Order: sequence, then structure tokens, then C-alpha cells
Amino acid sequence: MLITFFRSIVLYIIVLIVMRLMGKREIGQLQPFELAISIMIADLASIPMTDTGVPIFNGIIPILGLLIMHLIISVINLKSSKAREIICGKPSILIYRGKINEKNLKKERFTINELEERLRGNNVINLGDVEYAILETSGQVTVILKPEKRNTIPEDFNITPEYEGIPYDLVIDGKVMAKNLEAIGKNYNWLKKQVEKFEIKPEEALVVTIDGKGQIFCQRKEKGV
Repeated sequence: MLITFFRSIVLYIIVLIVMRLMGKREIGQLQPFELAISIMIADLASIPMTDTGVPIFNGIIPILGLLIMHLIISVINLKSSKAREIICGKPSILIYRGKINEKNLKKERFTINELEERLRGNNVINLGDVEYAILETSGQVTVILKPEKRNTIPEDFNITPEYEGIPYDLVIDGKVMAKNLEAIGKNYNWLKKQVEKFEIKPEEALVVTIDGKGQIFCQRKEKGV
């Protein structure tokens, strides 16, 4: 029992490292070859994890082999557009200039109901509002609305908004984010003065953030939580 427990921990760490080295894609954004490798890694890890009669290296070595294979394919994809097309496929246009492409729907084995479902996932209710719908190689559907159906943006009114920048977490669960303070050119004493305006200390805050305009959000940690 104890051996199985430690083998599970070791294999979990190995799989976690391998998946981190593979990149930060979400599952729904994996290319076919990435998804295949992910499934194989899960299978390879499960065998020595549950069967103590199988040497743990019988799981680790194939997993590392798949990682190397993934890195090789990724480099090939970067170097050759033709190889990328063969390995990952090409995007397919499901709706072109407002008209459903029946040929591509059949080719991709997409029903009208599935297309409508994907559109709703993009907050599009009406098929008639869509100018283009593109099935990406990852399986995601990119939707481009007709010009009159798109949300207006400041540029439409010749307005240039102020630069907002990105917000920084300064305190998370009572822990001061020193690197973020350094990034905005501030120190702990400055943070303490800002947080004291909310009548608490930095260590008593659940979260403290600052946005690009210098506005601070602060919330106190609940006691006993």
C-alpha cells in the first residue's frame, strides 16, 4: 500500500513536469498530436501506478520519450508550414459571408445543431448575425459577426481611451507580493500606508490589487476562515 502511494506521487510529479514542458494550452485548444500524447501519457502513468510488479521506470521512460517526440513535432511545426498542415490540419470555414458551407459541414461531420451550439458558446444566438464561422485546427469555432451586429468600440466614435495598463496583486491571502511591488516601483512602507486607509494591515488583507490608474482594491480576511 505504502509503495503504491509513493509510486503514485513520483509518477504524478513526472507527468506534471512533462505537461508543463508541453506548454500552457487548455484541453480544448490542444492540437490532435498534443491530445494523443496527453492520452498516452495518462495510460502509461496508470500502469506502474497501480501495478507494483511493473518497474516504475517502465512508465517514466516512455513518458519522457513522448515528451521528446512532442518537442520534435513542435519544432517541425515551427519550421515547416507544409508539415504543420499535415500534422495539425487546416482551419475549415463553416459559414462564409453569411452563408452556411454545407460541403465543409459534411466534411467535418458537423450538424446544424452542433454549429448552433458552438455559436451559442460564442454568445451568438442568431445564425443570421454571423459573417464567418471558422473551425480551427484545435476544434474551437471562431465567429466573426456581420459589421452591423458587432459591438461598438471607442474607435468607431474617434475616441482614444486612456492607457489602463494591467492590474497587479499586491497582497494575496495576507502574503505581500514583493516582486509586484518592485515592478510598480513601490515598497512595503508605501503599501502599508495605502492599506491603512482601509483600517487594516497588509497581513490582514485577503487581497490587495492596484490597477493601471493607481486605484487600489482591498478586502479584509474574514476571521476563522
